[in-house]
Amino acid sequence: MYYIGIDLGGTNIAIGLVDDNGKILHKDSVPTQRDREYPEIIKDMAMLTLKVIEDAGVSIAEVKSIGVGSPGTPNCTDGILVYANNLKFKNVPIRTELQKYIDLPVYLDNDANVAGLAESVAGAAKGAAHSVTITLGTGVGGGIIIDGKVYSGFNNAGAELGHMVIVSDGERCTCGRNGCWEAYASATACISQTKEAVGLNPGSLINKLVNGDLNKISAKTAFDAAKQGDAAGQKIVTQYIKFIGEGLVNIVNIFRPEILVIGGGVCKEGEYLLKPLREYIKTNTYGLEGIADTEIKVAVMGSDAGIVGAAMLGK
Repeated sequence: MYYIGIDLGGTNIAIGLVDDNGKILHKDSVPTQRDREYPEIIKDMAMLTLKVIEDAGVSIAEVKSIGVGSPGTPNCTDGILVYANNLKFKNVPIRTELQKYIDLPVYLDNDANVAGLAESVAGAAKGAAHSVTITLGTGVGGGIIIDGKVYSGFNNAGAELGHMVIVSDGERCTCGRNGCWEAYASATACISQTKEAVGLNPGSLINKLVNGDLNKISAKTAFDAAKQGDAAGQKIVTQYIKFIGEGLVNIVNIFRPEILVIGGGVCKEGEYLLKPLREYIKTNTYGLEGIADTEIKVAVMGSDAGIVGAAMLGK
């Protein structure tokens, strides 16, 4: 059997036909045009789904289900997207609308959850019954897999790991609270920390790397400067890794996953990031003596995670 995975984003709708092993056989995408009314967007999802199935050369009778991964808070039981601010969706009946065009079971979950499921089924955590996937991007997303299934609480609004507080009364977070992990460990936070450091250290190599234009600073800039021996860059990186580590230690202490997967552009730093993170986690995790360590890995599914994870919701 085959499965359809729909990655519903604010910019694009990506859809793929996936097999039992989590391999994408064919995929396609269209712009979301998110300012439109939801029936138009969902119609596009349905039409592209049918096109992907046809272009892959399979019949709809060979497709078991459709899975949708979306930002926001889903009602997984009823297939309703309760709220997604960047899509302007509120109580949108995803399942009912899609089934107007395609008579197949439709499953729905949060995009971070399906990314975690993708890594569990076909990625860095393949074969592990218990894993957690963290994505360090604009924010900090989390996907928790327990006994091979997505865990998100009784109301599907859980697993918001980026919004645990690591600094009491700390930096303001976009959620409205202060001190959230996301406000310190996201790529956005790293950029802010780098800009602040340049202001205090105008002679830093960082300034040279961006030709004095602070708007060109990315989450990679401090790492580039640090690798070239720049003191300000090294200080930023050391502190940033500690911020990431604080949250990861909490996750290990709470869930004890077999594998903890970290994704996002910053993970391209490889061992420069992972080695100190592993050391920090090993040093600070509670009661590890005589207990098997959680393995830390980099996510491998990349941009396909949304499609594969969504597809696997119906497996």
